[in-house]
Amino acid sequence: MDTTTNNNNTVDMDKERLTAELAIKDSSSVVIKIRRKLPDFLQSVKLKYVKLGYGYSCNTATLVLLLILFPLIIATLIQLTGLNLDTFALIFTSVDTVTSLTGAVVLFFIAGVYWAKRPTRVYLVDFACYKPDDECKIANEAFTKMSEESGFFEPETLNFQKRIAGRSGLGDETYLPKGITARPPQLTMKEARAEAELVMFGALDSLFSKTGVRPQEISILIVNCSLFNPTPSLSSMIVNHYKLRPDIMSFNLGGMGCSAGVISIDLAKNLLKANPNSYAVVLSMENVTLNWYPGNERSMLLCNCIFRMGGAAMLLSNKSRDRRRAKYELMHTVRTHKGADDKCYNCVYQREDDKGIIGVSLARELMAVAGDALKTNITTMGPLVLPFSEQLMFFLTLVKRKVFKMKVKPYIPDFKLAFEHFCIHAGGRAVLDEIHKNLNLTDMHMEPSRMTLYRFGNTSSSSLWYELSYAEAKGRVSKGDRVWQIAFGSGFKCNSAVWRALKSVPAGCEGNPWADCIDKYPVKVPV
Repeated sequence: MDTTTNNNNTVDMDKERLTAELAIKDSSSVVIKIRRKLPDFLQSVKLKYVKLGYGYSCNTATLVLLLILFPLIIATLIQLTGLNLDTFALIFTSVDTVTSLTGAVVLFFIAGVYWAKRPTRVYLVDFACYKPDDECKIANEAFTKMSEESGFFEPETLNFQKRIAGRSGLGDETYLPKGITARPPQLTMKEARAEAELVMFGALDSLFSKTGVRPQEISILIVNCSLFNPTPSLSSMIVNHYKLRPDIMSFNLGGMGCSAGVISIDLAKNLLKANPNSYAVVLSMENVTLNWYPGNERSMLLCNCIFRMGGAAMLLSNKSRDRRRAKYELMHTVRTHKGADDKCYNCVYQREDDKGIIGVSLARELMAVAGDALKTNITTMGPLVLPFSEQLMFFLTLVKRKVFKMKVKPYIPDFKLAFEHFCIHAGGRAVLDEIHKNLNLTDMHMEPSRMTLYRFGNTSSSSLWYELSYAEAKGRVSKGDRVWQIAFGSGFKCNSAVWRALKSVPAGCEGNPWADCIDKYPVKVPV
């Protein structure tokens, strides 16, 4: 009997949830494969992350002032002076002109301070997802044939890729760039630049067309691409192509994984708060040409099987007049970084294999690490989004367990009461399955993520926007709906963004990547 467990792994096996898959290798041997699953992260909560969430949602000093000091001052004044409603009326009718003017000045000053310090609202005017040409489509069978004809892979690794592709949740209409599908493959800087230009300029052209905003009006530009960082940078390529203004604030984020799209949104939010009357463009993409792994180490081959070509561009604004035409308002961003832990830091790691070929290695601990990061993120976000009734039930259960040491079942908040739409990074079928179960979501809640994985594959940080496009194409987004975008990335990071729809989005909007095929979905994904 043979097992695939590794004695060198650092995972605490007692705390990790495992499943066993039994396979008959031949008449004399049996293979037991141990597959890690997401931990049941809602069954345990760390109080420090709950406190952090409440810290995001309110200021302690403000709460003390409003809930304690201010009522005490009013009560004391009434008690000492014996004031009643008739006395208040007499005071207001007997004040002289100087006192009235002084009071008015004070009120105007207070109003001015509030106006200057009020939170800056950030609007998502619109967004656009890049849809490659049909000549870039790659079916699973064609993917297997392409891998065979490349000459890079041994028979065992070819069979491994074929099995992964068959159960990955990807369909037959995902996209790969020409550099990879060429015979022989052209894994060159020239082809990688060509892919980047296609994706970036395609998404941005669509965005500028949909919004009517001229490129020269953009004040802030943020580009995130994890594994392709040429010189000049991708953001400089955009500045050059669209001849953007010389004082533009340009940022290029690299190496931050599939969750970098939410990081870019958070950065744009903070920059918009500091720069009034501005537009910000965020471009999220991944480049797969130079990151195609032509080796035979299995931990690095998974990326070949699930990552595909794609990208998205978003236009954000802090201009009050844009509220009328904006689709969404950004309500919250919550970022979680587990990089201080070595196990988390190393679970997604770019390195050379034993033959010197560079690839991205996915560790066996990945599912456990992702579950821990997700638990921390949603614990922090809970106080920001959950209704009071859910927070109260959670708090009472927590008091019973922590204070009175009662053996009661942990209360699992129902996040379906906080959101109408869930856009969960389409990183792979196994992750989606576990989040589906752990958050107790419905099939309809998971539909945008599953169909995005099936139709477009894992497009890294841009997958969240293909998912939101799916919900829009179905005509499901109504005014007031709340959208939760959640993504995972190397480091290890888990980041969330919460949006509120400012208007209903009709089905079949112009420029939607699902427009010509939405009627075919959802489809049943083969197991």
